[in-house]
Order: sequence, then structure tokens, then C-alpha cells
Amino acid sequence: MNYDVVVVGAGPVGSTAARYAALNGAKVLLLEEHASIGSPVSCTGLLSTRAVAECDLKPSDEFVFNSVRGAMVHAPDGQCLPIDGKQTRAYVVSRKNFDRALTVMAVEEGVELSLRTRAVGLEKTSPETGKEGNEGSQVKLRVLRNGKPETICTSVVIGADGVKSRIASYAGLKKSARVLPGIQIEASYVSDDIDFVELFPGSSAPGFFAWTVPVDEKISRIGLALESGLAWKNGQEENSPLVYLEKFLSSNPHVKSRYSGDMLDFVVGGIPIGPPEKMVTDGVLLAGDAAGQTKPTSGGGIYTGAFAAKIAGKVAAKAALEGDTSAGRLSEYDELWRKALGKELEIGMKIHDYMGKLEDRQLNDLISSLNTPSILNTITEYGDMDHPSVLMRKLMFSGNSLRLMKAFGTFLKTLF
Repeated sequence: MNYDVVVVGAGPVGSTAARYAALNGAKVLLLEEHASIGSPVSCTGLLSTRAVAECDLKPSDEFVFNSVRGAMVHAPDGQCLPIDGKQTRAYVVSRKNFDRALTVMAVEEGVELSLRTRAVGLEKTSPETGKEGNEGSQVKLRVLRNGKPETICTSVVIGADGVKSRIASYAGLKKSARVLPGIQIEASYVSDDIDFVELFPGSSAPGFFAWTVPVDEKISRIGLALESGLAWKNGQEENSPLVYLEKFLSSNPHVKSRYSGDMLDFVVGGIPIGPPEKMVTDGVLLAGDAAGQTKPTSGGGIYTGAFAAKIAGKVAAKAALEGDTSAGRLSEYDELWRKALGKELEIGMKIHDYMGKLEDRQLNDLISSLNTPSILNTITEYGDMDHPSVLMRKLMFSGNSLRLMKAFGTFLKTLF
């Protein structure tokens, strides 16, 4: 079996990369190790409007359960910072149906799909001279298809196989050094307003935050993610997300009064933050969670991953058809996606590290300082789930600079 491009992982990033490779003339195979698309789920299922659009989809009842326009940020001391976007900012989706819609789009563009197919090894042939000045090498991808060993030959492999990427390991590429362990349940929960998610930064989830995401009037997704190192320092005997979630559900007054105690669904996963310095090598490139392209501020990876996937598919296809699949040729992908998103992720990491190290009393003071009409208006106008640097810039140069300097100290000046 010979292909120009083989994509490993049929999540949103993999399906998008495969589709764009096919659109650019490549013969493409998309592999998924599970028996169905979209399972198992390891995501909150809260996607920004830009993320859905970046996937070339329009919101549909087939995968959208609810739309939200803002967030209620709950300080550790119970005060609430209401952030109202005034319009739909994100969708609560069925990830199974969302993922399947993207895979169908890929298949409709000529991508071949192979389920129950797991990559178990990768080797490269010696480079052969193709066109003058170009080097092409063939990748032999060893897989288990329905449990039986096979070898697939291709010019380029795109690893879109998640935080534990096997392709990265087989190709000798590093993965994100930091992974935030997370956990989420779906349960009966009476939201104050289903147009808003709820966020709970602080010691409930050291280094990150806890959340509730309303599916409808009666059901919400409740979860958290954390920095394991900070969790240990917090004095917990056991720093697993499950321990923190159980404590959050039973001790946070706001949540406890609205949570029924049941559990309809349960998912766990890891959020990689901080892309490695290199994510291409001869015949192989990485995209999505496999490349650490998630947003450090929110943990979301669909917008950034889909953006990068389009570039990955296009570059992989052109390189394969040109007969030059060297790391030098494929590095165009790395250059293009970093040029567009690299600075934003870098700023996001600074925000993540700053917020994650604040103690509860400092978070209380910060949220209190932000809770003024003029600052809330600035947040409403410039707040952006996918580009937090826009808001941070506006806050720096707003008329509330003295109040913000008191809240943030010199932190804002270190961002740019």
C-alpha cells in the first residue's frame, strides 16, 4: 500500500490535516486506532466560535448542545467576576458528532479511512535523489489493522495522535515537557445561567482551574486540570485530579448547592502545553496535541490545532508530490504555524505560569481589582479565548493602568 501522505489519528486535527493534504493533490490515508470516530472522549467539548469556523464547519444541531456568551469567574473567597461577551463566544458540543463530521468531510475529499488501525513502528528508507537538489525518502509505517500486522509505505507521515504520540516517539521527536492532568464528569447540575460557563481558579485546582460547562438547563460538565508539581506543594497527600475533583464537588459552597451527586459520564486526559522546539524530521511532522499546540490559558487545542493542521496537510502534500520530504523541506510547516501562533502561545504560557502561582488571597485581590464597570467593559470588548494577548495589551494601556498595576504588579510589562 503506497500513499503520498498518511495521517495517524482521526480527531479534528488529523481529519483536517488529511483533508487539506487531499485538497492539495495527495493520495491520503487516515488511520484511527479505535473502532469508531470520536471515542473515547477526552475533552471538555467547549469550542470557541473561531475554532468551529477554523474547522470549516458551521454550528449545527448535529453537534451543538448549547451556546455560551461568557464566564462567571469565582474567586476562592466566593466573589464573582461576571464576564459577558454579549454574543455567542463558544459552543458546547458533542465531540463524537463533531469529530465524525470532520472525518466525513475528509472522506468526501477522497481520503481513505482505516479504523482499528494502530501504528506500532516506523522506519525510513535511505534517501534517494529525486528532482535535482531534492531528496526524497520513503517511510514504512508498521501497523496492526484489526490485530494483524501490515506495512504501509508513504512519503510523509503526519502525527496527529495526541498527547502520548507514538509517531513522535518512533520518529525521535520530543513531546511537550509539561502535561496537565485533567478529569471531568457530566452530571445533574443546576446552572444559574446556561449562557455562562463557571471558572474556579485557585487551590481547588493548583496551577490551572476548575470549571462547570452547561450542556442544558439540567446537565453540566464539571471538571478541573492542574499542575502536578504545584498540587504536591499544596499539601495534598495524593495529588491526583480525582482527589481534587471529589474535594471540589463536596467543599465548594457554590458547586455543592447545585450538584446533585450523580455522574452520567466520566473522562480523563492530559493537556500538553508548550510546543517542543522541533516538530519535523525527514518524512514526519506533528500537529495538534502531539505537537503541544494547545492554549496554555484555557487548555483548548481545536482552534490552534486545526489552524496548524491545514498548513501541515498542504506542506506535506506538496513535499510528497515534489519528491522532497526532507526535514528542510517540511520545516516550512513549522515556520508558518509558529509565525502565526507562536507568539500567542508564548504569551499564553507567561499568563498561565503567572496565574498558576498566585495564592488564593492574591487571586481574591486580583479578581476584586478587575471587578469594575470600566475594566469589565474592556474585557467584554477585547476578550478573546483564542488570542488573550489582545486583551492584555488593551488592559496595559487602558485608563485603569494604576488600578491594574496594583493588581498585576509589573507582570503586564513582561508580556510584550
